[in-house]
Amino acid sequence: MQSNSRLRHMILTIALALAPAPAFAIDQALLPRNLSPWGMFLGADVVVRTVMVGLALASLVTWTVWLAKTIELRRKGALALERTRALEGKLTLAEASARAGDVHDAVAQLIQSCAREAELSGGVLDDGLQERVALRLERVEAAMSRQIARGTGLLATIGATAPFVGLFGTVWGIMNSFVGISESHTTSLAVVAPGIAEALLATALGLVAAIPAVVIYNHLVRSIANYRALLGDASAQLMLLVSRQRDHREFRLARAAE
Repeated sequence: MQSNSRLRHMILTIALALAPAPAFAIDQALLPRNLSPWGMFLGADVVVRTVMVGLALASLVTWTVWLAKTIELRRKGALALERTRALEGKLTLAEASARAGDVHDAVAQLIQSCAREAELSGGVLDDGLQERVALRLERVEAAMSRQIARGTGLLATIGATAPFVGLFGTVWGIMNSFVGISESHTTSLAVVAPGIAEALLATALGLVAAIPAVVIYNHLVRSIANYRALLGDASAQLMLLVSRQRDHREFRLARAAE
């Protein structure tokens, strides 16, 4: 009787030793130790890692453009406002051109273009001069608007494409997860979880790159619209200046004829 009990105990011990490990033990062995964003990045596939790096660079470009354009718009906007207010005084076109000098800011170029057209017209202030000045001012405004808007198109591109790039990384990561399931012949969570986590990280980075790009783009568009309005005010002041100078000259000619 005692020998039979010992035999059963030995058989049970051998069976437990040969039995497969519990599923939770396999899961704990296969799960990565570091599930932080940096750890998931290091453990990601080459394609997913490339997508993450590209999205990080896109985010860096977004904030760089924001900083550069904010500084540029504030500086040029303040200078344009100052020069536009100066045109509201009692100035002649020659005096305004002399004050502008050889600088190349937007309002100074408007003044110089206006003075150049008056010089080419031989000092004849008539309706034709006003039309030609208006055409010149319109061309200068368009050129300055294109110059100040340079770089904002990149923000629009990032805002539109970053979510799809992140989605590509997500699809690729999930596809690798299913490939891992197929190769391991198991549906264990330990096989599929790391790939899904990496895929979702790519999606998160896509949103992190896209959302600020869209917000900053809309903010810059409004700021550029305000800057264009300042240039429009400067052009209007120059047209008024030419008109006043023309009327004043006709008044003097009429008094001389009397």
